[in-house]
Amino acid sequence: MTSADLLTDSFGRIDEVVGEVLDGLTVAELTSRLDDGANSIAWLIWHLTRVQDDHIAAVAGTEQAWTSSGWAERFGLPLEDSDTGYAHLPDQSRAVIADAELLGSYHDAVHQNTLRFVQQVTDADLERVVDERWDPPVTLGVRLISVIADDLQHVGQAAYIRGILERRR
Repeated sequence: MTSADLLTDSFGRIDEVVGEVLDGLTVAELTSRLDDGANSIAWLIWHLTRVQDDHIAAVAGTEQAWTSSGWAERFGLPLEDSDTGYAHLPDQSRAVIADAELLGSYHDAVHQNTLRFVQQVTDADLERVVDERWDPPVTLGVRLISVIADDLQHVGQAAYIRGILERRR
């Protein structure tokens, strides 16, 4: 197995769970919150997709799907186009309202961009420094693992919320 194969499999697992979480949920279910300070499934899926879009585009040297393919306009959120949801307060996360089709379609577009990039990654590429703002500087390998870890945490949270909502039906 190559690095590209490992990365493709990892991002594929995220994509699979995103689809399972979104399947059949209404906007009301996607935007419901377990309490006033909690994030909704819609926010979690939007955020993990925005982070993947932002970070992969940066290391690939490409534009984000969010701005280059019209997703920001389709969502029509009252947020800056550069916003990925990092450090959102409850009022900001509440502003993320979208149906399963829109969330899933955006995630699919980002996933395809991610696959195009990671399928070309070699072992040597993983050592390339992609962010010098940190000490030590962040390599491509570290950045990709960071995105995978963040996305898995958030999709797991979304799956957990879905499970609670299903038990309440």
